[in-house]
Amino acid sequence: MKVGICGLGLIGASMAKAYKRGEHTVFGFDINTASLGYADLSGIIDGELNEKTIPECDLIFIALYPKAAAEYLESISPLVSKSTVVIDLCGTKKTICECGFSLAEKYGYTFVGGHPMAGTQYSGIKYSKENLFRGAPMVLVPPVFDDIAFLDKIKKLLAPADFGKISVTTAERHDELIAFTSQLAHIVSNAYVKSPTAQNHKGFSAGSYKDMTRVAWLNEYMWSELFLENKEPLLFEIDSIIASLSEYRDAIASDDSEKLTALLRDGRLAKEKIDG
Repeated sequence: MKVGICGLGLIGASMAKAYKRGEHTVFGFDINTASLGYADLSGIIDGELNEKTIPECDLIFIALYPKAAAEYLESISPLVSKSTVVIDLCGTKKTICECGFSLAEKYGYTFVGGHPMAGTQYSGIKYSKENLFRGAPMVLVPPVFDDIAFLDKIKKLLAPADFGKISVTTAERHDELIAFTSQLAHIVSNAYVKSPTAQNHKGFSAGSYKDMTRVAWLNEYMWSELFLENKEPLLFEIDSIIASLSEYRDAIASDDSEKLTALLRDGRLAKEKIDG
């Protein structure tokens, strides 16, 4: 299989390594010539993804920020073979899927929205690894939901990445859920380390601090775009957590032990219910 990957950061380069591990031919492109050169010299890719190799690809991944992904897809669409499947790897789905489905219909290829639920707090090709996606969830937004043979084909195309559970949903539902499971967590973590106390924590922190602050170390340019693109669902989650925190604060400020205990119990029970 010939695979094209645009965007050779953490996600794109890890995808390249996974498919190379499976002995597939991988073409890559990145606007950062240093990353592209490194990928070529280190054998992460077999050659450049360009006007010549795009039509040869059976599968193309787009691992860019959402706006750049849509622009890139529009630019290559006339070159994409009708037998090719194009999958984006963006963190939000509504905008890129609207663009992708429209272009795919116009030019005759297949577009599927995709979001691999894997990563680290670090970014860039130097942190990429071939097993990044092993056992990780993958969310798909397909153009159709009632074609089992089509979905099975997509799963087989993704097999070299070695994902665990593959979920299928709509772009809107994806963005609503990701606002809670990922975006809010990044904002809370990033805000949490801004406490003046954070500068003096050494020697007084353990697992709780590490768990809470891991994703505070983020790529501010990428996450700003993702947050703004998913504005309404994210604002709902932020407002919800502010309201909850206010309840805890008020109970503590008023020395209301009964209320505080109830709030903590409710949170524990909610966690138990979520985890099954």
